[in-house]
Amino acid sequence: MKDARKSTRSRHTYNRIVAKKPAVIFSCTECGCQASKWLGRCPDCNAWNSFAEEQQATPQPRMALSASQAPVPIDEIEADLAPRTSTKLPNLDRVLGGGLVAGAVILVGGEPGIGKSTLLLQAAEKLAAERPVLYVSGEESPRQIALRARRLGTTNSNIRLYSETSVERIIAEIEKLNPAAVIIDSIQTVHTSLNSSTPGSVGQVRDCAGVLMAAAKRLSVPMFLIGHITKEGTIAGPKALEHIVDTVLYFEGDKFQNYRVIRACKNRFGPVNEVAIYEMHDSGLDEVMNPSAALLAQRSSSAGSAVLAALEGTRPLLVEVQALVSATHFPSPRRMAMGIDSNRVALLLAVLERKGGGSFVTQDVYVNVAGGLQIDEPALDLGIVGALVSSHRNAPLPHDLAIFGEVGLLGEVRSVSQPDVRAREAATLGFTKLAVPQANAAEIRADLEVIPIRRVDEFVGRFFR
Repeated sequence: MKDARKSTRSRHTYNRIVAKKPAVIFSCTECGCQASKWLGRCPDCNAWNSFAEEQQATPQPRMALSASQAPVPIDEIEADLAPRTSTKLPNLDRVLGGGLVAGAVILVGGEPGIGKSTLLLQAAEKLAAERPVLYVSGEESPRQIALRARRLGTTNSNIRLYSETSVERIIAEIEKLNPAAVIIDSIQTVHTSLNSSTPGSVGQVRDCAGVLMAAAKRLSVPMFLIGHITKEGTIAGPKALEHIVDTVLYFEGDKFQNYRVIRACKNRFGPVNEVAIYEMHDSGLDEVMNPSAALLAQRSSSAGSAVLAALEGTRPLLVEVQALVSATHFPSPRRMAMGIDSNRVALLLAVLERKGGGSFVTQDVYVNVAGGLQIDEPALDLGIVGALVSSHRNAPLPHDLAIFGEVGLLGEVRSVSQPDVRAREAATLGFTKLAVPQANAAEIRADLEVIPIRRVDEFVGRFFR
C-alpha cells in the first residue's frame, strides 16, 4: 500500500513537470504551416527542409483596437469622412487607392536591393513637411540610412531615425512622437516579448505584425512594414502576415534593370491590381507618367512581336509580347514563358494546333513580356496567339496594330472588360488598327479602325494569308 502511494505521488509530480514544459511546434518558414513534429516537406507549399522548431508562446492579453462597447445597428454608425493623406507621389497614391488612410498598415515586399527603402524614404520626405515621420531600422545603422538619404536628397529634419528592434519600445516612441507615418525596416528584424522565439521566426513575425497593427489602429497612425521575399517570390514569414495587414504592395521587375513595378495585391481601402511604374536612377526612383510609351520605346517590328492592350486595375497599358518558335534539338520541345502564365501559353498552343494555326509539336516555344512586367489577364490571349503565329511563319504583324481578346478552348474569341478604355490608350499612342472580339466592337468609340474577330482561325487567315 505504501509503495502504491509513492508511485502515485511520483506520477503526479511527473505530470506537473510535463505540464510546465512549454509546447514545441514546427512551423514552415515559407508559408507558416504548423505541425506537431518535424516534416521534410511542407504539405501546403511543398517546400523542402523548411520546418523550424519554435516554442509555442504562452497566451497573453492583447492590446485592444478600441474601447469595448455594446453592439450598434449599422445604419446608426456615422461614416468616417476623414480625408486621405497624400504622399505627394501620384503613382504611389494611385496604388494605395488615393492616399494613406489613418491607422492603415501597409506591407511592402520585394527582393533585396530592388528599391523598397528608397521609395519609402522619398515618401517620408514628402510626408514630413508638417509632422515628423518615424523611420525604424533594425538592419541598418542611422549613419547608413543618412548616407542614402543625402544621396537621394531626403534630409528633412522631421524624418526621425530610430535604431530599435523591440516592438514595445517602438510603440512607446510612437505614442510620444505622434508621427505622420511610421516605417518599419524590416518586419523580420523586430521582436516582441509576447513570443520567446528568435527574431525572424514564423511566430515572431506573426506576433509583431499583430501588435503593430493594434497600435496603428489605436493611435490612428499609418504604418509601412517592409518585408523580404523568398526565392519563390512570396513574403518571407507566415502567409497569415498578408491577412493581418490592410494593404500588400509587391515590387516586381529585375533589380538589374531600370524599371520597377509596384502592384497592389490586396487593399482594404481601394482597388487591387493597381500598378505604379518607376525608373531607378542614382538620385532615386522617378515616376513614369506614361508607362505605355516607356514600355514600347524599344519595340521591335520583327516577326514574333505583338502589341497587347492590357488593363492593370483601372490603368490601361500597352505592352509588347515577344515569341520565339524554333526547331527543337531535345526529345521533348521546351515551353518557357516569362511575364505570363506558362500554362496559358500551353493552352493557346493546343488551340492553335487544333484550329489551323500550325504545328508546334517539334518546336521550342519561348514567350516573354518585354519590360519585366508580370501580367495575368485573359485579354492577352489573342495577342499571344498573334505573336506565336508570327514567329512560326516568320511574318510580322502590322506595325500600327494593337490586339486584345480572350481565346476559348473551342477557338472562339470572347469579349473582355472596358474595351473602349483600351482602345483610347492605343489611339493616344498612334495605333490606327485594333483587332478586338466581335462582341466588343460596338462598344469602341475611339478614332481608329476596328477589326472584329470571332474565331482564332479567322484571325490567322486575316493577318497571315
